[in-house]
Amino acid sequence: MSKIALITGATSGIGEATAELFAREGYNLILTGRRAERLEKVAARLNKKYDVEVATSSFDVRSRDEVVENLDGLPAKWKKVNVLVNNAGLSQGLDPIDEGDYDDWDTMIDTNVKGLLYVSKIVANWMISNGHGHIINIGSIAGKEVYPNGNVYCASKHAVDALSKAMRIDLLPHGIKVTAVHPGAVETEFSLVRFKGDEKRAKKVYEGFEALAAVDIAETIWFAVSRPAHVNINELIVMPTAQATAGNIFRK
Repeated sequence: MSKIALITGATSGIGEATAELFAREGYNLILTGRRAERLEKVAARLNKKYDVEVATSSFDVRSRDEVVENLDGLPAKWKKVNVLVNNAGLSQGLDPIDEGDYDDWDTMIDTNVKGLLYVSKIVANWMISNGHGHIINIGSIAGKEVYPNGNVYCASKHAVDALSKAMRIDLLPHGIKVTAVHPGAVETEFSLVRFKGDEKRAKKVYEGFEALAAVDIAETIWFAVSRPAHVNINELIVMPTAQATAGNIFRK
């Protein structure tokens, strides 16, 4: 088979844009996400457009049982994964710590931290057996600094930053690369999810400046993956020109 990339959260945004770019570069794909119908549409489109093989697996990374069942259940040929993109992640709410919602906290921690761990453990073992591999963890500027009311989301992305560094150490003897990509403001469904479907509030997040697009992050991921075998990009922080820090955006 051609090289294989496994991308979580591939139904929209950065995940879908990354799948498109890797398909364009001739990679066969394993795409995962919670929205099965949307996943199948993405897979069919990429298969037709780029003539690559696309396997889909619909599950929620928060469920360890679902992750194990679906990934372990893949045919052996699909376990020759070259690149894992841990993209599945989200934010819920924007409240001070004393007013935070327990369910929101659980959703963020279970998705952004535990979900990444569940997928990474399985795929890292495949990579060790295969003798090669590259893990890309999608972090955030929120994993580098903390902003007002970002508390638990920022904590979860700080965990992704720490885990990326730890993975790099632990997987070093196996020759497995680990890269963390930390985006600033990217206009995707992120804010719509954070504000639980409030389109007006989500739209205001990106008013007055040109945010990053999902394809900008996909191209950053590809840059890291396409380096020579002896080169690893440890981490990249990618911001819109109009953004200096998590909370400092120049709006016209």
